[in-house]
Amino acid sequence: MKNWLKNNRGFILFVFCFGFFRLAIADWNPIPSGSMRPTLLEGDVVLVNRVAYDFKLPLTHQVLAELGSPERGDVVTFKSPKDGVQLIKRLIAVPGDVVELRDEVLYLNGVASQYQSPVQVKEPVGGGLTMPAIQAQEILSGHAHTVQVLPQVNAMRNFGPVQVPEGQYFFLGDNRDNSADSRYIGMVPRHLLIGRAHRVLVSADIKGNWLPRWDRLVQAIQ
Repeated sequence: MKNWLKNNRGFILFVFCFGFFRLAIADWNPIPSGSMRPTLLEGDVVLVNRVAYDFKLPLTHQVLAELGSPERGDVVTFKSPKDGVQLIKRLIAVPGDVVELRDEVLYLNGVASQYQSPVQVKEPVGGGLTMPAIQAQEILSGHAHTVQVLPQVNAMRNFGPVQVPEGQYFFLGDNRDNSADSRYIGMVPRHLLIGRAHRVLVSADIKGNWLPRWDRLVQAIQ
């Protein structure tokens, strides 16, 4: 064993550094569901910066150092406070904010978000079937991103108003009527935040023909 360790110390060091990098610095995560459509699609693999906000002891939620402040509009991976499942959603409200939904319209601190360039599209629901959807550019704190609503789905279109407590955050999926977000799982404490997703590395159409989506290769997340 001693000779094996000596002869393979370079490989062992590489594996250790690679594992530490993935657990503490950066990671890549596949997107399994449509809760962030159309921003993120099933089959996307996103690059996550694990030190965007905090440096943690690997394999724990223990924060060793706070490195940055989560900002409205960030797309964030985190552990669900309800069941521990890893999720990815958009950060909507930070501590102290008052957030509300009225008939799909997002209000932040009493101010309604703006919605620009609405278009009607067909949302795939599996088996070659589609349903009507509406997409629009939502302006949140000066940041524009596309959101989608599904008029035929029974969803929580009204929520709040509620104030976000200190040390916690409120998240919504961009696919507003098909997302298990803070409306259902509650606020997310900071120590459960994993990192900020900022780029699609690769993508494949896992709901269709499994072919690569070349147009999404290394695409920045808005």
